[in-house]
Amino acid sequence: MENALSAKKNRENAVLLSLSNAIATIRDKSDLFDVIDQKLKSLFDFEDFVICIISDDQQTHSPFLYNQREDFQKNAGIAPASTRSYTIDDGLCHAMMATTVPVVFDVAEVLAWDNPPAWLSFWQNLGIKEMIGLPISDRGICVGFFYLYTKEKNVVSNTYYDILHSISLQISVAVSNIRANEKIAAQLQEINLYKQQLEEEKSYLQEQVEKSYRHNEIIGQGAGIQNVFQLVDQVASSDSTVLILGETGTGKELIARAIHNGSPRQSKLMIKLNCAALPPDLVESELFGHEKGSFTGATERRIGKFELAHNGTLFLDEIGELSLALQVKLLRALQEKEIERVGGRSVIKTNVRILAATNRNLAQEVEEGRFRSDLYYRLNVFPITIPPLRDRKEDIPDLAMHFINRFAKKTGKDVRTLTKHVSKTLMAYPWPGNIRELEHLVERSVLLSKGPVLREVYLPKVEHINPDNGAKDNRIKTIYENERDHILTTLKLCRGKISGVGGAAEILGIPATTLNSKIKKFQIKRAHIL
Repeated sequence: MENALSAKKNRENAVLLSLSNAIATIRDKSDLFDVIDQKLKSLFDFEDFVICIISDDQQTHSPFLYNQREDFQKNAGIAPASTRSYTIDDGLCHAMMATTVPVVFDVAEVLAWDNPPAWLSFWQNLGIKEMIGLPISDRGICVGFFYLYTKEKNVVSNTYYDILHSISLQISVAVSNIRANEKIAAQLQEINLYKQQLEEEKSYLQEQVEKSYRHNEIIGQGAGIQNVFQLVDQVASSDSTVLILGETGTGKELIARAIHNGSPRQSKLMIKLNCAALPPDLVESELFGHEKGSFTGATERRIGKFELAHNGTLFLDEIGELSLALQVKLLRALQEKEIERVGGRSVIKTNVRILAATNRNLAQEVEEGRFRSDLYYRLNVFPITIPPLRDRKEDIPDLAMHFINRFAKKTGKDVRTLTKHVSKTLMAYPWPGNIRELEHLVERSVLLSKGPVLREVYLPKVEHINPDNGAKDNRIKTIYENERDHILTTLKLCRGKISGVGGAAEILGIPATTLNSKIKKFQIKRAHIL
């Protein structure tokens, strides 16, 4: 008998030593779960276990370590889950917080108390009859509970209480270390996120320095553009959403920058997102960011444009290109002033001023079911319509001289002015590509000029342009027709070349992917070009 007891004692000591050594190497929850599930079960006969931690509010507790197998979680009752919180104002918690030694509870008896925990019926449904409770302490204060569940009664004899008490102290140390490591990991993640945000902001600041625009650098003295200036001055100092409308190439981004630079947010970033330049499945990630592993290719966490523009301005160019699904998410972000990263679980508060721009007729898009009416009304708080260049003919000479001076300096050409004939020719041309087309045409003409005076401009072929009387065809084309004709003319000029140096995309000043989308939209075939 003595030999048997001695052998049993030696086995227990060996298990305790092994348990102690294993706990000393624990770094995370997974390690702790394996130690309890494998080594502790070799010493005591129990079915399952849960470690709960009291929340910072000292009013509730939540499961910290538990069985997460799918078949286990599907059993009847309230299964343990870290996302759930339970009150500590019940008889079981009161008993656990009042003790420093292990306590054995009869499950059926506890359920018959006046204030049993709501989650205990889950264990009774699994056939659990008895539970051993061990307090989890930190510097002498109860911070949680460690429960062992058994299907038999009187599994733990009194001789094991001291051993269980020793184990609870070791488990308490392991839990404290894991929680400390999790806090350190969270802080490091926050530091890395902040570092990434600073790097992103730096790149945007560099871009803004390179593209710094001031209100007084917008060229134009005509009534149309002066009316736009007045609207900009009226709305810039507020925090209202602005919808900038106008054809492609009219300078919508320039107006957006003027609004931002005249606002109280001018010291912060103005972040731009071209909704037409990205595939639909990537726009959501660009807007709201994504967590690592949220989709294939998401190898790291990415901060979205909303977070980068926090306390600043977010300019959504070509907003009419957003899919209906993304319109819903954008509307929620605007109304609730909060976002969720793709694959994320936490809500992020944002303070962003929205400037949106489009060359589409959004009211018509709403009628035809391609744009949500609620988002349209949310954006259309203060609309500003930029007139097309053909309605600003009086501004064309000033704009042309502005571009001549810029490209002469850039290319090292000695071009100082233009002839009256060139000025009249420019004013007679309908400019389907607006200011962007004028800019690229002047650049090309400066490069081809041979003296200080610009005597010739290389306009796309348009039938019967008369410098004195203008185009003979006085029919006003739709925006759709003008854009299609301009793209087609440019493609013909480039002999069908879309991307690369001298390609149509470069001349039009848009990404090649956007141009390809527009070619499909306008059903332009190769036979139309060559």
